[in-house]
Amino acid sequence: MTSQLFDPHLQEVLDLVGIFIFALSGGLLAVRKNLDIFGIAVLAEATALGGGVIRDVLIGAVPPAAFADQIYFLTPLAAAVVVFFLHPEVARINWSVQTLDAAGLGLFCVTGTAKAHDYGLGSVASIALGMITAAGGGVIRDVLANELPSLLRWDRALYAVPALVGSAIVAGLIAGGRLNATTGTLAAMAAFAIRMLALRYDWRAPRAWQRSSSRAEE
Repeated sequence: MTSQLFDPHLQEVLDLVGIFIFALSGGLLAVRKNLDIFGIAVLAEATALGGGVIRDVLIGAVPPAAFADQIYFLTPLAAAVVVFFLHPEVARINWSVQTLDAAGLGLFCVTGTAKAHDYGLGSVASIALGMITAAGGGVIRDVLANELPSLLRWDRALYAVPALVGSAIVAGLIAGGRLNATTGTLAAMAAFAIRMLALRYDWRAPRAWQRSSSRAEE
């Protein structure tokens, strides 16, 4: 299966690291919204696992991988506990969290696209599900927190676009029969690099033609 690009043990470690970091971002938003411990845990779980669950349900891979192994469900809870007690310290290393979040984005868009292809989807659908795997949890997090999803806001650095680029590279590699651990890693690094450059230089997607308002939200 093309979705199993790496050694199974390495794949699990990478997945858990990505899940933990995504969960931290969900927990931090819960703290900013003044939610209680249950709210912190819910946003941590939703952010970390939401994208993968959506993908698995849509492709018919049920029960979703997030529920087939309890370690994937418990990891976000561990992140929620860290945020509950240490949120000032976690917030202070925000750049490190964003860097690791970008790495998780790159990894998940690659594995999500490959898994969708394994279940018989075409290139376009696989790319879409790769992006959903990487960014869907953040959308669920923002909706639950009653915020406009970050990836839809013009005043935020590119997030979905890097995932789309990484997913498109993977789809192209699959079509050419060249997807393996090395090329998959390069695709993940491409998504990671674009996200980090977007953060560094504040790259944003263009708004509607001749739309010039400077307000962050309307």
